[in-house]
Amino acid sequence: MSEHWRQHDEGAEESHGQYISAIYRHMQVLISAELAPYRIGSGQYIFLMAIAFRQPITQKALSEKLLIDKTTTAKAITKLEAEGYVRREVDPADNRYHLLYLTDSGREVVPKVQEALARVKNKTRKGINDEEYDLLVNLLKIVLRNLTEKEEA
Repeated sequence: MSEHWRQHDEGAEESHGQYISAIYRHMQVLISAELAPYRIGSGQYIFLMAIAFRQPITQKALSEKLLIDKTTTAKAITKLEAEGYVRREVDPADNRYHLLYLTDSGREVVPKVQEALARVKNKTRKGINDEEYDLLVNLLKIVLRNLTEKEEA
C-alpha cells in the first residue's frame, strides 16, 4: 500500500470513506476513458443503463431509484438526449411528467456500455473471490442504507 494511505497519527483509525472516495475517482477515470468513443460521460452511463432496464420511466422516478438529485438527473438526461440516446415523451397519464425511452441509437450503445463497464468491474475484482465480492457489496449497501435512512425521532 502506498505511503499516501498510511496513517500518520499513531493509533488513528483508518476511514472507509477515504477508500470509497479514491475508488470512486479512479473508477470514474477508467469509465470515462472506456465510454469516450460513445460520447457518454462517467456521469451519464448510470442513467442510460437505468432507463434501458426500466423504460418507460419518469425523470422523477429515475432520480429516486438512483438516489440522485433531480437537477443532476435533468442535466444527464439532457446530455443523453442531445447525443441521441434518449427521448422524452409526455406521460399520457399525467402531462406534467415526461417518460424516458431509449432511442434506436441508445439501444445499440447499451451492449457496448455494458461491455465497457464489465471491463472496469473485472479490473476491480482482481484478487477478490465471489464470496468476498458479495460481502463487499453487501457491506457497502449497509453503509449506504445507514446514510440514507431517516433518523427516528
